[in-house]
Amino acid sequence: MTDRPPIPGPAERARTIAARGPASLLPPLPGLPPVATDPRPDRVAPLLHYVHQDASVSVLLPDDHPLATGAPVITMVEMVDMAPVPLREPVRGLLWITGRIRALPEATARALAVDLAALRPDPRLLDLGHGATLCCLEPLSLVVADADGTHPLTPDEFAAAEADPFCDQEAGWLRHLEVSHTDVLHTLRRHLPDHLRGGHLRPLGLDRYGLRLRVEAIEGDHDVRLAFERPIATLEELSAELRRMVGCPFLAMRSAG
Repeated sequence: MTDRPPIPGPAERARTIAARGPASLLPPLPGLPPVATDPRPDRVAPLLHYVHQDASVSVLLPDDHPLATGAPVITMVEMVDMAPVPLREPVRGLLWITGRIRALPEATARALAVDLAALRPDPRLLDLGHGATLCCLEPLSLVVADADGTHPLTPDEFAAAEADPFCDQEAGWLRHLEVSHTDVLHTLRRHLPDHLRGGHLRPLGLDRYGLRLRVEAIEGDHDVRLAFERPIATLEELSAELRRMVGCPFLAMRSAG
């Protein structure tokens, strides 16, 4: 029996989704204390969100949103891992962080906004105190779900992991591969099982352990992982692994920055 190639662990996948995924707030969970003015507000995309290493989530909401004006309540932040190229099924994974959300006192919110601006500058932080309220979700549980299964995590497990080293560059690289290196995708077909080689091959994902491809066929879609010989951490190592896969000494990935 062939050993399965290594893949990022659930906590690493969760950290990667948290680092780049768009987020939405789900309504307060049934059976738990409701927001005073509206017990079932619609799913809402926050003005801004940031997931901290301890799995707490800073959320910027309009001043008049029930979650910003009501008493603390148990709710959920959902983050979606979307494929960077247009696919028939673009969602690659989901991360749910459930916890108690509350609006922060003004002085605390302003101090946190300064810290957030240093980590990830965003002009929307300037709306704090001018139509927007900064809230904090304190995590109680986390669940990551993707093609490799559904896995519950503790905040400590989340905190101990790191996002994939290529999480910020992956989208640009895969779009570059799709648009500028169709010949490479064609060559990679030789690594696929015979019954999948006739489908439309698309780049699906990239991490330190390998390249993921989506085979779109009339009978359905199939995902395939092409493992690297060893975990990689730099652009040079990535280019070397892709050259090995396609047998081309001149292929190089450009910087996405």
